[in-house]
Parts: sequence; structure tokens; C-alpha cells
Amino acid sequence: MSTFNKEMKVTPEHNERIAKMKFASVYPHYITRLEKNGRTKDELYQVIEWLTGFDKNKLQKLIDEKVSFEEFFQQAKLHPNAHLIKGVICGYRIEEIENELTQQVRYLDKLVDELAKGRKMEKILRKENK
Repeated sequence: MSTFNKEMKVTPEHNERIAKMKFASVYPHYITRLEKNGRTKDELYQVIEWLTGFDKNKLQKLIDEKVSFEEFFQQAKLHPNAHLIKGVICGYRIEEIENELTQQVRYLDKLVDELAKGRKMEKILRKENK
């Protein structure tokens, strides 16, 4: 079983595919996964707004415009604590991804994953204890 724990390497082709992927095509999958696990669309909005700075209206506009992930993250104002999002998602270790856009998309994937797994919102939003 340990052979399944190998982390995958990000290729230029993988980066290109992610850049061109439409956010609107992935978004419904986020909602389905979260609702199946007892989380809400409002919690998803909260997580996306924390990461990107997009409110519900801006997010809906981007969905309606069918922007690519590249365009989505070009318009985002990434949260200063986004770098605290670490771990493995979809077989990739987030902190080792060199392509900035691919890393940002994986940040979002990881936040959705944590939400779906029932993690507390203050942990997901990387609230620092001061």
C-alpha cells in the first residue's frame, strides 16, 4: 500500500491544463462535495473570500464570465496567511509546488478538502494565535 503514498510531480503540461481550466466548471463540484458532507455554500463563500478577497457578487460575476483559473487568481488578492496552507492534496505537496498559479489552485482545493472533512473554520482560515 505504501506505493500509493508517493507524491506526484507537477509538469508544465499539468500547470497549463490547470491555468486554462474554467473555475465555473469546478465550482459546482466543490458545492456538491461540501453539501454531501454537511457543510454549506455560505461556508464555501467564506473560505473563498478569505483566500481571494472575492465577495459573493464578485465570485458570481467570475462564474458567469466563465473565467479560467489563471484569470480567477490574477484578479484575486491572496490572503497574507495563504502560505500557511500546507500538506498534500490530489497527490501534490502544496508547499513544494513551484508554479505559483498551480499552488494557488491547490490552496483552494486544500481549503475545500478541510471544510469537507469537518475541520473547524478558524483552523481552515489559518487564524494565528497571538
